[in-house]
Amino acid sequence: MDYHIEQVDTRKVAGFHLVGPWDKTVKQGFEQLTLWVDSLHVQPLEWLAVYYDNPDNTPAEKLRCATVVRVDDDFTVPDNSAGIILTEIESGEYAIASVRVENDDFETPWREFFDRLLQDGSRQIAPRPCIEIYHNDGKADGYWDIDMYIPLASA
Repeated sequence: MDYHIEQVDTRKVAGFHLVGPWDKTVKQGFEQLTLWVDSLHVQPLEWLAVYYDNPDNTPAEKLRCATVVRVDDDFTVPDNSAGIILTEIESGEYAIASVRVENDDFETPWREFFDRLLQDGSRQIAPRPCIEIYHNDGKADGYWDIDMYIPLASA
């Protein structure tokens, strides 16, 4: 799997923080997020999932994630936005890989990416969240084109 390393700016995001098995919470979170975006006419710059835990070390029922949209820096949460969080994804260096996900199998490319990064051994993974950025509507297209971001420790 090919990847590159890039310094990424801080992103202001709004959406839902969820806890539980990612195969359920991420889907639920994006359904809620889509309703919120559509009903309040929010103009997202990007659609993202943020993963806070290592699923190999954290029980599924305690896995934390956020389903969010990137918003302008001056964005304020509108009224009637129950449950919406407004936060930032911190800047830093990330290893970034682009993949096409088919059959809703997000786990396989993530595992391949982590394996490749760990095999290369030139950089340490930082204890910050991993990010997925979505480039299309996989429900409509039948596949997902995504960028996967793994945070790196300072060199």
